[in-house]
Amino acid sequence: MSQSSRQRQRARSAWLFLAPMICTLLLVAGWPLLRTIWFSFTDASLTDLNAAEFIGWGNYLYKEDGEWYGLLADAVWWKSVWNTLTFTLISVSFELVLGMIVALALNVNFAGRGLVRAAVLIPWAIPTIVSAKMWSWMLHDQFGILNDMLMGVGLISAPLAWTADADLSMVAVIMVDVWKTTPFMALLMLAALQMLPKDCYEAAKVDGIHPVRVFFRVTLPLIMPAVLVAVVFRALDALRIFDLIYVLTSNSEDTMSMSVFARQQLVDFQDVGYGSAASTALFLVIALLTLAYLYLGRKYMRVGD
Repeated sequence: MSQSSRQRQRARSAWLFLAPMICTLLLVAGWPLLRTIWFSFTDASLTDLNAAEFIGWGNYLYKEDGEWYGLLADAVWWKSVWNTLTFTLISVSFELVLGMIVALALNVNFAGRGLVRAAVLIPWAIPTIVSAKMWSWMLHDQFGILNDMLMGVGLISAPLAWTADADLSMVAVIMVDVWKTTPFMALLMLAALQMLPKDCYEAAKVDGIHPVRVFFRVTLPLIMPAVLVAVVFRALDALRIFDLIYVLTSNSEDTMSMSVFARQQLVDFQDVGYGSAASTALFLVIALLTLAYLYLGRKYMRVGD
């Protein structure tokens, strides 16, 4: 059998094994997505979805009596977009730095390292709803333990309304998210650190090169692919954040994300058409970022080769 025949046979075998997964994805993800996109072009209401009528781009943008209406002219929507981008940028940045520090610390041999690794992963293992509810009590302005601790050491003189104050609510949400998902970043980067060759570090040690210089010249470039994967995964997850923000601050516009906005339109206002338009816009943002990552990833790997 020629090489080309074997390659075609391997390709057919690969498609045969992938076919069940592709069919399942089309069924559980493709159909709801297409239905959501269709509803975004209708005036569908939760009270009677069968009575929906096609209205074109009416849910996105239209002009009436000299005024613009629709999702793209909605100040609350753009506020939720800004909140989501702010939350993503700040939380992922903190998680990247802290995750790197934790990964470097766990990569060092010391007594009890296995126990410390397991303990670090506990926040990530707790379901988001559970951790959000736990932190909502810890951040409570009257009964929360955090205010009691800060007042005990003299950092504040009166209890703070962490989840109700417009100036503190986003800080509280980011703080809880960093606490929960930093172990995920650390886990991915620790796996990359474990794969690094030891000989270059021994050579650097013999030459007397400072560890900080070794990190930026050797370690960081070698683990950069894993770091990029961790950052993109966390960024995509942060862009569709819902449960943590909804449990901590409900529908507050000060922290409302795009997912919380879509849920409010779909459930509270029962406006399926408008909520579907918001969900479709969120999907497009995540899809574009994913395509950009795939393009940059291929370009980076080619440069690396």
